[in-house]
Amino acid sequence: MTQKQENILILNNIRSVENVGAMFRTADAAGINKIYICGYTPAPLDRFGRIRKDIAKSALGAEEFVPWEEKKSVSALITKLKKEKFLIIGIEQDRKSIDYKKVKLSAKNAFIVGTEVTGIPKNILNKCDIIAEIPMKGKKESLNVSVALGVALFRILQL
Repeated sequence: MTQKQENILILNNIRSVENVGAMFRTADAAGINKIYICGYTPAPLDRFGRIRKDIAKSALGAEEFVPWEEKKSVSALITKLKKEKFLIIGIEQDRKSIDYKKVKLSAKNAFIVGTEVTGIPKNILNKCDIIAEIPMKGKKESLNVSVALGVALFRILQL
C-alpha cells in the first residue's frame, strides 16, 4: 500500500456487534482511512450518542481511531464513491468473482462486505467493479465475515 492510496471499508447489514468491533480492529491494523456503516450495521455510538460497550469490547479502542460515518443507503454511497473514482471491491463468493490474490488496486479503493448469512446482495454486487473471492478448501463454504475481511485486506493490500 502506497502513502497516496486511499482505502475505505463499507460494512453493509452486519448484524453482530462482535464482528463490527473485530472489523474496526482489522481496519485500524490495515491502515483503512474510513469505515462506512450501512443498513442495520450497529455503529460504535448508539442513537443517543453513547458509546456502545459491546462494540468497544471487541474493537479495543480501534473505533476511536478509525473515522467512521453512517449512511442509510449503500447503493447511493457506492454511486457517490464511483463518481469520486473509487474502485469498488466486493469480498464475496459469486460466479463473477476472481481470486482475491489477483486483485489490482487503484489509487482509491472501497472494500465492501455484507451480512453474515447471505453476504452482499446481488443488486450491490452488480455495482462492484471487482468481486474478490477467497478460495475454500474445507467442507464449509465460507469464513466468518470479519475473518474473511482480515484475510482479504491483508493479502490484497499486501501488508
